[in-house]
Amino acid sequence: MTNRIAFQGEPGAYSHEACRNARPDMEPLPCATFEDVIEAVKSGQAELAMLPVENTTYGRVADIHRLLPRSGLHIIDEAFVRVHINLLAVPGAELKDIKEAFSHLVLLPQCATFLSAHGIRGRVSPDNARAAREVAEAGDKKAAALASELAGEIYELDVLARHIEDEDTNTTRFLIMSPDAQHERRDTGHGMITSFVFQVRNIPAALYKAMGGFATNGVNMTKLESYMIDGRFTATQFYAEVEGHPEDQNLRLALEELDYFTNSVDILGVYPAAQTRHVD
Repeated sequence: MTNRIAFQGEPGAYSHEACRNARPDMEPLPCATFEDVIEAVKSGQAELAMLPVENTTYGRVADIHRLLPRSGLHIIDEAFVRVHINLLAVPGAELKDIKEAFSHLVLLPQCATFLSAHGIRGRVSPDNARAAREVAEAGDKKAAALASELAGEIYELDVLARHIEDEDTNTTRFLIMSPDAQHERRDTGHGMITSFVFQVRNIPAALYKAMGGFATNGVNMTKLESYMIDGRFTATQFYAEVEGHPEDQNLRLALEELDYFTNSVDILGVYPAAQTRHVD
């Protein structure tokens, strides 16, 4: 199997940065869509997948929770990327030359203060890394891209201004996924995380009763999200994350109680909590 890790986006995307940080020994493989990332791993083109699941500014990434249970892949690690936005331009350009800055729709508002202060008009691009590539190809000193420093390196652009985002907490969380589960203990000193999906039985207070086992057994649930499945308002699946390993007695008992009040419980991954999860 090839030593590649697949990600969604063009070279220089923040997902690419996540791959380089978390798996520096692997070759990043850019893919057009999240579905293509998953298929690249299932077909053997890549060994692992790097998928974004949530952002501190914009919440969960659309479609990811729908794709994860159906992917056939298993979560084996998590990674966090601090989203630093930089103003990139062709060599020789100066800040005073820039009239337009191109980037993804969600990045432009995050740099509103900087852009306004310098009289730069924001322009929408489908992807921040693509914006960097197109600025490099155009060679126009009046145009810039808002993207990662990695994108600047790849497309040989100068960084005219670093870390120009308005908020200094914007972080994206990624899940690293593999065709093979790794449920063994790999505690790196920050504990283990267990991710799973479940559907509650159609009985009164089923969700309340299902969650009771985690409270009574002292299991810390760090995430609980619901989403519709099969295009029906009455069909709901829940995605949850808890601290601990399924072999821990308290978590084992909580999962047993959960199973009693649900139609299905599927563990998506058991993996070490990243050190950066606990960094304020």
